[in-house]
Amino acid sequence: MDRALRRKFANQAFVVICTGAALVALAALALIMFSLLTKGVGGVDLMLFTADTPAPDSPGGLRNAIVGSILMCGVAMMIAVVIGVLAGTWLAEIGGNTPYGHVVRFLNDVLLSAPSILIGLFVYWWVVVPMGGFSGWAGAIALGILATPIVTRTTEDILNLQPNALREAGMALGASQWVTVRSIIWKAAGAGMLTGGLLGFARISGETAPLLFTALNNQFLSFDMSKPFASLPGAIYPFAMSPYETWNTLAWAGALLITLAVLGVNILGRWLARDKDHK
Repeated sequence: MDRALRRKFANQAFVVICTGAALVALAALALIMFSLLTKGVGGVDLMLFTADTPAPDSPGGLRNAIVGSILMCGVAMMIAVVIGVLAGTWLAEIGGNTPYGHVVRFLNDVLLSAPSILIGLFVYWWVVVPMGGFSGWAGAIALGILATPIVTRTTEDILNLQPNALREAGMALGASQWVTVRSIIWKAAGAGMLTGGLLGFARISGETAPLLFTALNNQFLSFDMSKPFASLPGAIYPFAMSPYETWNTLAWAGALLITLAVLGVNILGRWLARDKDHK
């Protein structure tokens, strides 16, 4: 076999392996979606959104868990967006090439891959214990810590993609560096930065382990985040493990809601990024 045939064979083998891996991933995703749809759709009704989590073997819904997840994720994303955007901007525009910048980037990468249960344990010792109990604020802080490195990395990457001509134009008009970044660079990178925020939200929306250490759970609807707080992952875990069929149905319905929310957020992020590329 000559060199040309060997290269052709290697190329075809590589394509076959990649195609097979993609098909396996798609098959796994299809099986997950099939299981969620077949077992979760039956539990999606009006009561799911209007009733709180029930007692064992009783009718009910997930209103308190849905509201709790929305509130905690909302507060977490406010924390992540403020810190992540500012940190990513500093790395891209000011101190990214300094020794301190390299340390910050390395620590951000470590935090990006840190197990969520470790974040939950960290927040438990530094927030839950001093506060004297579980709370929605502690859960939001844990989720915010998980989302912040995603927003930071995305912000740095999207700002580095902006042409230097934009910065030079702002400076040439007499604007300071901060005004140039805020009024020109951020606007040009707006879609990409929004995509980073959406990806951060998708990352934390289904987290369970950190919430077990921080927010715990609450069977009733509550807006007081200084007390134990309900969440969809916190409700799904015990309901899925229980022997009661009504709880199992609610667990599948809750899992379906989280999956659809994550899928929708990812599709929106892809669409925004693609729309930005076409402009």
